[in-house]
Amino acid sequence: MRAIFDDVHDEFRRSFSSWVAKEIAPDYMLWEEAGIAPREIFTSAGSNGFLGMQIPEEFGGGGSDDFRFNQIVAEEFAYAGIGGAGLGITLHNDITIPYYLELANEEQRRRWLPGIASGEFITAIAMTEPATGSDLASVGTTAVRDGDVYVVNGSKTFITNGINSDLVIVVVKTDPTARHSGMTLLVAERGMEGFERGRNLEKIGNHSQDTAELFFDDVRIPVSNRLGEEGEAFRYLSSNLAQERLSIAITGVASARAALDSTVEYVKERTAFGKSLGEFQNTKFVLAEIKTAVEVAQAFVDQSVMKLIAGELSPTEAAQAKYWCTDLQHDAAHRCLQLFGGYGYTVEYPIARNYADARVTSIYGGTNEIMKTIISKSLGL
Repeated sequence: MRAIFDDVHDEFRRSFSSWVAKEIAPDYMLWEEAGIAPREIFTSAGSNGFLGMQIPEEFGGGGSDDFRFNQIVAEEFAYAGIGGAGLGITLHNDITIPYYLELANEEQRRRWLPGIASGEFITAIAMTEPATGSDLASVGTTAVRDGDVYVVNGSKTFITNGINSDLVIVVVKTDPTARHSGMTLLVAERGMEGFERGRNLEKIGNHSQDTAELFFDDVRIPVSNRLGEEGEAFRYLSSNLAQERLSIAITGVASARAALDSTVEYVKERTAFGKSLGEFQNTKFVLAEIKTAVEVAQAFVDQSVMKLIAGELSPTEAAQAKYWCTDLQHDAAHRCLQLFGGYGYTVEYPIARNYADARVTSIYGGTNEIMKTIISKSLGL
């Protein structure tokens, strides 16, 4: 048991790990082949208390703002080799729910939070556009006020939960002449006229995670679906980025640990030239280096989680965690796969999926180049 967890956390971990083994793992490869996980995994997670742990109990949530429960969910998905399907649930828990908790008014909370906690409403957030990438202030999707509605036009891409989602937080420009001060958050709901899903994008990894293009053609979104104030979206987004990036870092170090553990087991059993792979000095050195890096990264991530809970995690620290842990994730997957030889290149071995799933983590949530830019600013550069 790591120092930041107590008996309650350990019981939650055992319960969640058991649920993953029973409800996710048996059919996971079928979902990977299909390119999407069934909606039912969200309702199953919700009924077992694994969604919206931070949502107040009156709305069906767990009533706890202890992010360590979110951390456990992300870690156990990684340990089990559940990339794609797990990514959709961690996004729902760690990235979208905070916007509803912090910005929704009482009517919106009663309308949306129970379904979000139960898994009836699957959530997504639509920031990225084909022409903007990491430059949020340059979004081109517009929302023009027309009485009690906003008329929304534009497109988004690379949207996690893009096919399955029922509620999509859409970053729009309500003042196209402004940059940061012209952005607003609107919630688009499944079935709104003019709101269309594009392709379920084929990706290198995380195949069971539905990642889609979204299109808005004169979509009339009620003003009552606006989260927070008009023109304040950039501030809202910036305030939640630290948690989003820490969530990615948590998965990164857990994925690296999973790669290490599976490789240690493999090299003990696999033989070459009359002895196990684990007896070769190169194998020992590679795995010793990875183990050391994982433990150091884990300590920093755990410290960052406690700072987040205390409201003390800085954007710089979150950027450091995201950059360092995802780079570690890539390195561990690459070096561990090498020790598997040709078998590591076949998808029946978890290390192959670990390798493919890892590649995107240095891109989403802000590229690692952006993370280094943020970190450099703390140095006065």
